[in-house]
Amino acid sequence: MRNLKNTLFYLIVTGGFTALMYWIIEQGKLLEVGRKIISPTSSDSQWIQFLSSLFHNLQHPLALLLVQIISIVIVARIFGWIFRKIGQPSVIGEIIAGIVLGPSLFGLYFPDLKEALFPVASLGNLQVLSQVGLILFMFVIGMELDLKVLKNKANDAVVISHASIVIPFALGIGLSYFIYQNPEFTPEGVEFLSFALFMGIAMSITAFPVLARIVQERGIHKTRLGTIVITCAAADDITAWCLLAAVIAIVKAGSFVSSLYIIGLAILYVLMMLFVVKPFLKRVGDLYAKKDNIKKSVVAIFFLTLMVSAYLTEVIGIHALFGAFMAGAIMPDITKFRNVFIEKVEDVSVILLLPLFFVFTGLRTEIGLINEPYLWKITAYIVLVAVVGKFFGSALAARFVGQNWRESWTIGALMNTRGLMELVVLNIGYELGVLSPKVFTMMVIMALVTTFMTGPALDIINFIFKTKDVIIPSEVKKNSKFKILISFGNNEKGKSLLRLANSLVKGQPEAANVTAMHLTMSDEMHAFNIEEYEKETFEPIVKESKKLNQEITTIFKATGDIETDIADVAFEGQYDLVLVGLGKSIFEGTILGKVLGFTSRIINPDRLLDKFKGKEGLFENSPFDDRTRLIISKTKTPLGILIDKDLQQVNKVFLGIYSVGDVFLIDYAQRLMQNNQAQVTILDNNDHTKNNFLIQNSLEALEQKHGDKFDVFQPNQINKPFLLEQDLVIFSLETWKKLVDDEVSWLQDIPSVLIVKP
Repeated sequence: MRNLKNTLFYLIVTGGFTALMYWIIEQGKLLEVGRKIISPTSSDSQWIQFLSSLFHNLQHPLALLLVQIISIVIVARIFGWIFRKIGQPSVIGEIIAGIVLGPSLFGLYFPDLKEALFPVASLGNLQVLSQVGLILFMFVIGMELDLKVLKNKANDAVVISHASIVIPFALGIGLSYFIYQNPEFTPEGVEFLSFALFMGIAMSITAFPVLARIVQERGIHKTRLGTIVITCAAADDITAWCLLAAVIAIVKAGSFVSSLYIIGLAILYVLMMLFVVKPFLKRVGDLYAKKDNIKKSVVAIFFLTLMVSAYLTEVIGIHALFGAFMAGAIMPDITKFRNVFIEKVEDVSVILLLPLFFVFTGLRTEIGLINEPYLWKITAYIVLVAVVGKFFGSALAARFVGQNWRESWTIGALMNTRGLMELVVLNIGYELGVLSPKVFTMMVIMALVTTFMTGPALDIINFIFKTKDVIIPSEVKKNSKFKILISFGNNEKGKSLLRLANSLVKGQPEAANVTAMHLTMSDEMHAFNIEEYEKETFEPIVKESKKLNQEITTIFKATGDIETDIADVAFEGQYDLVLVGLGKSIFEGTILGKVLGFTSRIINPDRLLDKFKGKEGLFENSPFDDRTRLIISKTKTPLGILIDKDLQQVNKVFLGIYSVGDVFLIDYAQRLMQNNQAQVTILDNNDHTKNNFLIQNSLEALEQKHGDKFDVFQPNQINKPFLLEQDLVIFSLETWKKLVDDEVSWLQDIPSVLIVKP
């Protein structure tokens, strides 16, 4: 009755207001009398009019900008993913994506489509947005810079860093003398001083963010070598940006004497930022450091500081990017504050806006301009001078201050990384009219080559000196009788894996080693907070280890390929067992979905993809997520995959023997009985305990030692009450796949599962 009244009221009110609006419109038409109202008169059909309107909407600047952003982000992410998979920084792939979308490839083969997507009139909007992205990115770079590192390890690093700037700077100026002689390489009216200074600074740049991530990915950030390299890069970054500011001032002023006014204003700006703005921001940071949430008004203060700083440096004449970098560098030295702002800024700048800069650079980079052998010869000379100056200059300086040859060459290879920072400098030079399109293209090629060669160069150095990047703790290298590596992504899974590892070794602590390893994607890490992040990550695991009275060794590493690194660490550390947790299965909603504790639609994307490919996946009807599948395929060490359903103890264990190949599981049963006094029930599916000599002997040996701790079950004895009593179920990998494929009904009632690959 109540619903009927509400419906009637709604109809009356709606009808009344509709009638009122209709009456007003009819009365309004009477006001048109005497006015020259232009009625649309088109002979086109309504469909043609609709298409015309749609085409007009597609050409609107906003619609065009949005489709440009969509295209750029998709292509940049695809290329970034491809290059990350081949061991290169994703930034290389994104730069290549920009060149692909430019006239060098897309414009060469699809000129009409390229002109439709990137018309010349629209490039101004793209440029402004890309510059905003760069400002935000440089703000993040400034925040990532840990100035405390410079204070603590300044001696050797400063010598190496300045050598890595002075030597390539001098060689760059020398090279510019020969290039400047050819008029086609320099825009008309450009003074030699301006051209030479830009060539010198372009040769001197090191990409601090790319270098920091490579160091983390290689696992050497905690070593003395890693510390020196990070410090060198930080000192190099600061020095190079100060030099760049001076060079821009000289170019804009026209002469060195005139530029002194700009440099003087820049010095006043830096002093104001260091001695006025920085203390103010620190006080604001201290007030809110212990609060859970940072107010929007406080966030506004810091963002205004960024924008005002960028504006001032742009007005002074040393470019807005320097102001953004400076604003980031003076942020309060509070990890929480820096993390908050990096999280707010980085995703938008790196994922959405920065690819616009790469594509805008690509639109300026015309590989087709380098169309004669002598032009490629000059490009080769530019690359050679860049490598000799930075690679060999840094390496020889490192050797001079006492580093061994391996470390010296490693420092040289890392300092030779240019990446995005080089493109920033080149674009500034191009916009100022100092670099011609041909020289700009040559320098972009140099930036790509020197960044691309970093990974292979490090691999060659490691091969020559017979070393590995995989850092294995010394306590693991000792000849422990049984070593377990647990690799965890989140703390809860990590604690369950640790409890399981403890149950396998706690009876023999002197003859075993348990290593807890956490790998994080390198693009989620920042140089300034890596130690604090590591401490926070391992804190719950360390607490759990003390509760279990289990000594653990820890390994922390930022990486670009988690699956490969798990396999490499397991192999290099000669571990006897690797334990990992299982991510969400692609079979949500099936019986396996119930096993894992969640349900959804019964859709098998892997099978669907295989239908298009015309083949089956890695595992037919695979019960594993993609990451686990890769770990299984790459790891040669015995591997245990834990499907965790809040594993708290391992006192009652159910172990399935489905084939002769499952006999190796009996060794794990024996360990659990011996070290954890666990009660083990063995499921004999096909009377292997009676008919197979190997299994029969293994069980007889087990009975002699632990006869009171295990029992043998037949399949018809399995029921829900029995399964609910168990803490852990253990199957071999092949058996588990078969059980899931057959959709065995009792699987939905089982507790935590350990799937073991021998």
